[in-house]
Amino acid sequence: MSISDVHTGETLKNFTLGHGDVAITDRGYCHPAGMGDALNKGAQLRVRLNPFSVVLGDPAGQPLELGSALKRQHADTIRTLEVVIHSASGADEVRGWVHAYRLSAEQANRARQQCRQRHKKGAPKAQALFLAGWVLVFTTLAPAVLSAQTIMALYRCRWQVELAIKRWKSVLDLDALRAKAQSPLAEVWLHGKLLYALLLERRMRRQLGDTWSRLDHERLATWWRVWGMLKDEIAPMITGALFWKEEAWEACLKVLAERPRRRKLQQLPSEAIDVLYHGGERQQEGLPIAA
Repeated sequence: MSISDVHTGETLKNFTLGHGDVAITDRGYCHPAGMGDALNKGAQLRVRLNPFSVVLGDPAGQPLELGSALKRQHADTIRTLEVVIHSASGADEVRGWVHAYRLSAEQANRARQQCRQRHKKGAPKAQALFLAGWVLVFTTLAPAVLSAQTIMALYRCRWQVELAIKRWKSVLDLDALRAKAQSPLAEVWLHGKLLYALLLERRMRRQLGDTWSRLDHERLATWWRVWGMLKDEIAPMITGALFWKEEAWEACLKVLAERPRRRKLQQLPSEAIDVLYHGGERQQEGLPIAA
């Protein structure tokens, strides 16, 4: 895990990937340079396509107009297109497939409304509003390996990562950075929060078992509530040590000491102490018995 500053953009180059890895990312990572770097390391990709940050072409190298290719597609269906993705400069190229799922009319209207709200200046272009009615996922895994339906279902599971980050912010205040920008303390703070999240996750597994967080069955309960309970349990174990002072020992022992009694507490005779604890060695050596 590495923590970068605000000048480091989202790119797959920031991750250690290799053969056997499959990266599932949102559209922020849809950059041919980063995707090409991951492919060169042996990884495969499933990336939410941002059609406005790349140049699309067909396998023959001809430009591909995505809106025209999808305009006859029906709602609640998936269309698969073999594509070549280029960077705007043409320096990078990635080959794969785009799976396009057309949303229902109601879902598409909500997506377009969100598109208008995100657009800061003026109204979004007609092409942007049109493509807002689709879920577009680019993958380097051939349909013969994983079907379009499986690819789309796996991509939806990526939302669990977003929920985990939201939990960290909500329960652990991960985003409440108490340090100045570019300060070494910021990295220490964030790594400490990540360690805290790891402690909570492992404690949850010990309490609830490994099946609690698996995605092969219905959710048993809301994770926010469980994390809240575990945080209340762990916090005193961590913060309690901050309030203990070494000089408090004397005062604590004074409070814990026996109060004065009229009748003395029972004590073993000194002869018995010598026999029980020293085996009579001091008597055999002619040494005086300790009181």
